[in-house]
Amino acid sequence: MAVRIRLTRMGRKKKPFYRIVVASNEAKRDGKFLDIVGTYDPMQDPAVVNIDAEKLQDWLGKGAKPTVTVQSLLKKVGAGQTETA
Repeated sequence: MAVRIRLTRMGRKKKPFYRIVVASNEAKRDGKFLDIVGTYDPMQDPAVVNIDAEKLQDWLGKGAKPTVTVQSLLKKVGAGQTETA
């Protein structure tokens, strides 16, 4: 089972809010997840990204791979030592 760090959509129509979650790559986008690592709110100016660095490092250490979108958010925030394969 491959584990990914990815976004799951919350909020309402035309007002998106995302959770940054750790989930199996086979799970649906808004389906079952293992842990919540942070949040992303693109509706605020500037967009707000909150990340629990300790949880993030723990999951990266266990082999979880961030998606391209999450990787770019992590670079903006400066959290996590993410490696591209």
